[in-house]
Amino acid sequence: MLRGCCKSADHRSLTIVKPFSLHTMSRGNYRGLCLGFLAASCLWLSSCLHGHGEVPPSGMATREALRHFLQMGTVLHIAAHPDDENTQLITYLARGRGYRTAYLSLTRGDGGQNEIGAEFDEKLGVLRTQELLAARRIDGGRQFFTRAIDFGFSKSPEETLRIWDKQKVLADVVRVIRTFRPDILITRFPVPPGSGGHGHHTASAMLAVEAFRISGDPKAFPEQIEEGLQPWQPKRVLWNGGDGRGGIGIGGAPIQVDIAGTDPDTGESFSAMAGRSRAMHKSQGFGNFGGGNGGPNVQNFTLLAGESATGDIMDGIDTTWSRVDGGSEIGRLGANALAGFNTNTPSASVPALLEIRAKLSALPKDPVIEDKRLQLDDILKACLGLSVETTVTGREVSPGESVKLHHTVTLLSPFPVRWISVRYPTLRKELSAGFTVLPDAPVPLDSTQTLPRGYPLTHPYWLLAPGSGGAFRVDDARLIGRPENPPSLPVEFVFEIAGQTLVVDDQPFARDAGNPSQPLAVIAPVALHFDTSVALFAPGKPKTIEVEVTAARGAASGTLQLEIPQNWQAAPDKRTFQLKETGAKTRLQFTVTANQTATGTILAVADVGGSRFTQQHLEIHHRHVPVLLLQPPARIKAVSGSFSVRGTTVGYLPGAGDDTVASLKQLGYTVRILSGTNLNEPGLRGLDAVVIGVRAFNERSDLASNLPALFDFVTQGGTIVAQYNRPNGLKTERLGPYPLSISGNAPQWRVTDEQAAVTLLAPHHPALTQPNRIVAEDFDGWVQERGAYFPSSWDKDHYIPLLAMSDPGESPLTSSILVAQHGKGYFVYTGLAFFRQLPAGVPGAYRLFANLVSLGK
Repeated sequence: MLRGCCKSADHRSLTIVKPFSLHTMSRGNYRGLCLGFLAASCLWLSSCLHGHGEVPPSGMATREALRHFLQMGTVLHIAAHPDDENTQLITYLARGRGYRTAYLSLTRGDGGQNEIGAEFDEKLGVLRTQELLAARRIDGGRQFFTRAIDFGFSKSPEETLRIWDKQKVLADVVRVIRTFRPDILITRFPVPPGSGGHGHHTASAMLAVEAFRISGDPKAFPEQIEEGLQPWQPKRVLWNGGDGRGGIGIGGAPIQVDIAGTDPDTGESFSAMAGRSRAMHKSQGFGNFGGGNGGPNVQNFTLLAGESATGDIMDGIDTTWSRVDGGSEIGRLGANALAGFNTNTPSASVPALLEIRAKLSALPKDPVIEDKRLQLDDILKACLGLSVETTVTGREVSPGESVKLHHTVTLLSPFPVRWISVRYPTLRKELSAGFTVLPDAPVPLDSTQTLPRGYPLTHPYWLLAPGSGGAFRVDDARLIGRPENPPSLPVEFVFEIAGQTLVVDDQPFARDAGNPSQPLAVIAPVALHFDTSVALFAPGKPKTIEVEVTAARGAASGTLQLEIPQNWQAAPDKRTFQLKETGAKTRLQFTVTANQTATGTILAVADVGGSRFTQQHLEIHHRHVPVLLLQPPARIKAVSGSFSVRGTTVGYLPGAGDDTVASLKQLGYTVRILSGTNLNEPGLRGLDAVVIGVRAFNERSDLASNLPALFDFVTQGGTIVAQYNRPNGLKTERLGPYPLSISGNAPQWRVTDEQAAVTLLAPHHPALTQPNRIVAEDFDGWVQERGAYFPSSWDKDHYIPLLAMSDPGESPLTSSILVAQHGKGYFVYTGLAFFRQLPAGVPGAYRLFANLVSLGK
């Protein structure tokens, strides 16, 4: 149903427009997707979009945008992780010089730590993606990624490139270069013989140089050429660092550039803007990061490959419109428009902008030119005071449902604008409008659209399919590099202005109170949830598995079943459910029996109206980023084996966040959550052991003063298992009842190879024999790393080291687990990455952890 909401509106029939699909697209349309890719990543453009209640850009901001339009220089900054980028450099190049400037982070930071919540792995990568986008909105840059997974600290680029699959990530870097077309590349880290201090860092520079050498060769990754990309050769690669004397560059002194300055629009110093940008990396503890003092900031740029430069990083590069065939006239017209721009009456520049736009449309197709068209269209919208808005009453819709869309167009200037239509590309529909938009008279239009069954659900595109090794799997190559998904339901407003057609992209946003800017999401009609990510089984012994089913979109009914490992049994085969309203829940139980020692997965599958759904519904809430929705499969790791414990009740003192509580419950323990108020004799009474969460000595202010009570708990026969901490930011130097220290060079005291050989130093110690005998096979299948921040010194009269391990070519480290008998009980300090192994369902990690908790019982 379509309904015009304006008195002058007439009912128009729907017309089918050219299909848009991420699955089937012509070569020409692929170029269009690349342009959308650039537009989506261009945060400068987003600052000019003033729909959804945002204030239109000021005349000064619009004038600055026109100045940037005249700049044709393009710079791609390359490093490995979120927070590696030089934010002041991006600010200087994007806002100061007006260049098209982007940051290519090879990873999304999935393997790091989280200082503000319990999100790890893929969820942490989604959070850090949004932190980078928030940073770019401040410093003016754009954002790209490759498929590389941050698998944690790496001591060598060779290991990094092997795990990532070098050719796969190299292809992605080349793809971004061919899409964005930078004049120069700037790495944040050096190539060998220099070192970035982290294998990922050095590898990012190596890949940048290699991509530079082959991106202009059509024989390199020819599948990209077949898809519609064209070769592109930048002028040079520079390393932002070095003094030119270390043999890292290819000769000559480094170029020195003072990147200090002031934003012409706001008057804020680049250093202050860069500080605010960097402070968006809150999950990495940079929330209080401040900017510099605004004084000189001279930076070195050392040549790594390509043509040399002496005076400036852009030596020999024409950064004006004269570089483009037929572009000189556009440059001249743009300069005239800039000179005559009146910040008090921007609409006076509309005729000049339309003249430039007409000239621009005659130029040959080219990604940079098309990007400039998008920039000019946003400048035109700003001068017209033209804004669009699409709102919905709810923020979620399911496939097969109808959604009511409320479109509004607002015009502030008197320049004649005709609203022609609204398009819904993914639905292949177009709604005629036919309104003349008048100044200060918002024009509404309502539309009801139905999403077909099978319409894609909202979920990060790089997480749609399981990855392989060190790289995400992305089946649609045209999405590679994008920071985030395209809109779930894209909308296009079509206007006619002085005989020219202007298309303005939009997407529906919810009008919910408290979530005024939440984009419409497509969700499963039911959400499925297991209470744990891992289920431990004893072979042949039945175990109850429970699935919570929630109606996400109104009433829902159907059947639920479990997909289980081969030769296992689940009873019953299916269960039915009938939920009467949104939010209604039911819990359905199945009895699962494992027939042998094995590791596999259990997947919950709901059939609703003949459609199959397996999704969870997870939201990430942090104030500095939008609400983040993930709908991963409702799947748990099923591990069948021998897992014995001693004791019954364990206290858990939370640290920075992990899944240890769920893991202890799977082992059969009753878990009591502790805090500073019950770290005393009455509060610890009845506990067999206390587990201290990861980085608790960094995070908790109530731990240091209560250590005497905890150590007294040990002397009376209790056991404490303290997990790893970081050497920086400790709230107490006392980590155990006897001296031990984690100070020192952190990379030296970690084992990053998850397959590193492990030697049992004390094979007869009860921690390695009771109640589970630990053998070499218990260290098979570990993920990401063995551990980190091992103690660098300890009281050797009291602590017994249990294991020895090392990365290739290094001396063995013996402090991954230290055990001290203290009175009648035991104190354990361990840097092993149990917080990664237990949620991953590593059988040997469970057996070893059970032994540590069971000590003395």
